[in-house]
Amino acid sequence: MSLSREEVEHIAHLARLELSEEEKERYRQQLSAILEYAARLQALDTADIPPTASVLPPRSVLRPDEPRPGLRREDLLRNAPQVEDGQFRVPPVLE
Repeated sequence: MSLSREEVEHIAHLARLELSEEEKERYRQQLSAILEYAARLQALDTADIPPTASVLPPRSVLRPDEPRPGLRREDLLRNAPQVEDGQFRVPPVLE
């Protein structure tokens, strides 16, 4: 699928891009090549291929969620602009 110059200008307008004439032609060629490749992929028969999220075996890269001691209250409140009764003091939000 080949894009027209007007379509590239419309896409650039939607993306709020100011393109020179040279850039418009280059983007027209590049976007057309991308769309042609996507059309080739759509033509492939994938009926016998099961859906997958990844070709790699599933594994967690996160550490186990285990409780551990937190920071002391004094350390947490040390840089607070205002503290009252061992808590952060914030201005009231009333409408």
